[in-house]
Amino acid sequence: MNLRIYGNRQLKTLPGIATRPTLAKVRVAVFNIWQNNIYGCRWLDICAGVGSMGAEALCRGASRAIAIEQYGPACAVICQNWQLVASSSQEFQVLRGDALKRLKGLVGQQFDLIYFDPPYVSNLYQPVLEAIAQYQLLAPTSELAVEHSPKRWPLKLVPTLKVCRQKVYGNTALTFFSLLED
Repeated sequence: MNLRIYGNRQLKTLPGIATRPTLAKVRVAVFNIWQNNIYGCRWLDICAGVGSMGAEALCRGASRAIAIEQYGPACAVICQNWQLVASSSQEFQVLRGDALKRLKGLVGQQFDLIYFDPPYVSNLYQPVLEAIAQYQLLAPTSELAVEHSPKRWPLKLVPTLKVCRQKVYGNTALTFFSLLED
């Protein structure tokens, strides 16, 4: 599969269906929405696949990117892809393992932009959103984007998060969250 990101950079992918890279039109839409917030941001990519969203964030000037991915071969590809696009002034880290356990390990850190793209039929949606809220991983005035099927709204409300906007792009839906103001 050919996967290109910002600046016509080509990324490595994995054969088969073990990962599902975010569609180009969805990736472009997210970065258009967040365009004024990328440069210098702290980026968290949960269920990162081959890391295309984080690679795009690094290309656009994110200062730091962390990927969480359970599938070992995908973690190796994320490292390769991010090494190709990151400058020496940018930090990145790839964490292999269960998303919920890895999120707990990030307590004390905050992120400006979080992208969460699990398998659409997974049961990760609710517990991951609750963990993000509980561990206070989303910085004030920041946003979280959740990719999901438009046919299935997988989430109940999380008390500290509010829906900012929702977008549908064919078979992909995005729901954006921010922190509720006190």
